[in-house]
Amino acid sequence: MAMSRDEIFSQVQEVMVDALGVDDDEVTENATLMGDLGAESIDFLDIVFRLEKAFAIKIPREELFPAENLMSNSEYVKDGKLTDAGLAALTEAMPHTDMSGFKADPDINKLGDLFTVSSVVNYIEMKLNAA
Repeated sequence: MAMSRDEIFSQVQEVMVDALGVDDDEVTENATLMGDLGAESIDFLDIVFRLEKAFAIKIPREELFPAENLMSNSEYVKDGKLTDAGLAALTEAMPHTDMSGFKADPDINKLGDLFTVSSVVNYIEMKLNAA
């Protein structure tokens, strides 16, 4: 049975509340996981684990949060910014994420802003529809 976007959001919200110890009213569509909700790298493992359990799907960590792999590739990062090749790879790796704001200023320090509650909901929706 297909889940509606609202149902998916509700589950994702619950996962974020449990994983990050935030209040559910803080978990909005536009909330960034790191900036707004205070997630750290270690939390991403927990979030992935909890999402897998909540939705009964397998989530390769580098698929939902691919930035770490990109950062270690010297072709993709130059002077603290993603190169065109890096942006292309990131866009391909994260079809579930709105990159428009980031493309204007691909500063690697702003990568964390791409990980929003909405991008997680989009990702889960994409995975469930593909299943």
